[in-house]
Amino acid sequence: MSEAFRGEFYQKVDQKARVSIPAAFRRILDADDPQKGEKNGTRLYMVYGGKTRRFVECYSKAGADALAARIEGMDLGSAERDRAERDLISRSVMVEIEPDGRIVLPPKVREKMGFLGEDLSSGGEAAFAGFTNRFKLYRREVYEAELADDDEDDTDPLTLVGRARRSG
Repeated sequence: MSEAFRGEFYQKVDQKARVSIPAAFRRILDADDPQKGEKNGTRLYMVYGGKTRRFVECYSKAGADALAARIEGMDLGSAERDRAERDLISRSVMVEIEPDGRIVLPPKVREKMGFLGEDLSSGGEAAFAGFTNRFKLYRREVYEAELADDDEDDTDPLTLVGRARRSG
């Protein structure tokens, strides 16, 4: 990966389920996909699996390949690998970014985000949240509710950095 996905962006979702990928994210996606897709567009991999997830996890081509390699390193036939393959590989979709920087949200992605039928006729907003090697795509109100819940514990986030490596 050339650079980390950083920041929060809100973008309108139109009646045809189209949304613009933030320019900062497009630059990273483009750099991580030198070969491009069938239509010569930058590829974006959208993971909609996981029952408790209230977001769609999005990877660049390089990020999706790295995730698949980590899954391939798991024990073949194990319950953990089967679940990872099902929720992170099978329940994903690749889309190519259009020249104008937009994508059409695929039906399974719209379903996961709650953009169905009449929700699209009145429009809506998507929240793009950077998470280093990936970004998460939420319906705006879901993202804001999640942020409100997370901010209630008074934990300084810098105290969390490195904690997982030290305990492992």
